[in-house]
Amino acid sequence: MSTAPEATSSPSVLTRIRKTPFWVQIVAGLVLGVGLGYLARAADVSWLATTLETIGKIFVQLLKLAVPPLVFTAIVVSVANLRNVTNAARLATRTLLWFMITSLIAVGIGLGLGLLTNPGQGTNLKTEGLKALDSKGTWIDFLTGIFPTNIVDAFVKVNVLQIVFLAVVVGAAIIKLGTKADPVLKLSETVLELTQTALWWVIRLSPLGTLGLIGKSVAKYGWDLLKPFATLTLDIYVGCALVLFVVYSLVLRFAAGLNPLHFFKGAWPAIQLAFVSRSSVGTLPVTRRVTERLGVPSEYASFSVPFAATTKMDGCASIYPAVAAIFVAQVYNVELDIKDYILIAFVSVVGSAATAGLTGAIVMLTLTLSTLGLPLEGVGLLLAIDPILDMMRTATNVAGQVVVPIVVAARERILDVAAYNNPSGDLYEEDAPKAVIPVRADAEGVAAA
Repeated sequence: MSTAPEATSSPSVLTRIRKTPFWVQIVAGLVLGVGLGYLARAADVSWLATTLETIGKIFVQLLKLAVPPLVFTAIVVSVANLRNVTNAARLATRTLLWFMITSLIAVGIGLGLGLLTNPGQGTNLKTEGLKALDSKGTWIDFLTGIFPTNIVDAFVKVNVLQIVFLAVVVGAAIIKLGTKADPVLKLSETVLELTQTALWWVIRLSPLGTLGLIGKSVAKYGWDLLKPFATLTLDIYVGCALVLFVVYSLVLRFAAGLNPLHFFKGAWPAIQLAFVSRSSVGTLPVTRRVTERLGVPSEYASFSVPFAATTKMDGCASIYPAVAAIFVAQVYNVELDIKDYILIAFVSVVGSAATAGLTGAIVMLTLTLSTLGLPLEGVGLLLAIDPILDMMRTATNVAGQVVVPIVVAARERILDVAAYNNPSGDLYEEDAPKAVIPVRADAEGVAAA
């Protein structure tokens, strides 16, 4: 009895793509996007340029769609769960302190690069006809803008700062009410889980989103646009690289006694996704998973990571406004003195929440320029290249959002060092296990911040 030969069908294209490492998929999307964008611009293929722009726009819209429920429920749950964390007030205080320390270092690097390179001199940019943005940029507007006048507007208009304020209030109220508020906490946890699950599906589309976003920038602007901003762009990328690879490595080595190479091995997926998506909030699920994978207890990570995603912005709120303020001052021939540089540092540390984890740092820049008395019209000069700058800024933001919890956990003796030294697990599986490590604060020998 003869038998038919066994069929040896080759894997489908979709199966091969799924088995390809995620970072390879993103790099492939980046390279293909640059190539298609250049083709669309060089050959004037309008339909291709429109297609790339549409793909990128849809990807960003999907990320932004998740922002209000994700931020609100993540902050509510993280604040409410602090009641289960030993020495929660101490951990929160140390987290804020390290936020400030690293922000000051980052703004110092930004100011140093700006003063060394003079990014606005010799640009010959025309400022006639530029109009100031409608965005509010004064300290009064910033402070009053924290408090919503209408709860619905805060969510509909995606005012992240107001959403964070509401979430903190609700989380604190849950702690105050105790078991009476358990249904509200359970509902928030369920909505958070639903939102994160849906967001994972969007994250899996990152290679396609990369293709569209990069392709659109190349097709629309080309490389000529960067010429007048070459020094500024280089300053931002060099400054962010110094903070990302040098400052954070030194902090991990000397403040936490850890090998920085293990950090980059474990945190790279979040840094890479942040570079592509240009959204700290959109990267939040991956950021939290890499933080837990690097040994930070889930109880502490559930507070520190969402909190950092809306307030810890070394790229957008420290390096960028420092260099950009010097750039705008030089374009408009305005002299800055030591008092102005101190003001820039102050704004960077205190006003970083103005960026609120959204794509771009325009609000932070207008806040800085208005504080220094520089023309807000200068923001319009930077809008065209903002997407290019924002990729590196956001990658730096997210790296800092992982570094600080690791440093605090290490100094408080609650870090799983074995997990840090050998980060493993598939970050892109929706049911990936979380690191659950009992949080404790040793009374003996706890390192001071």
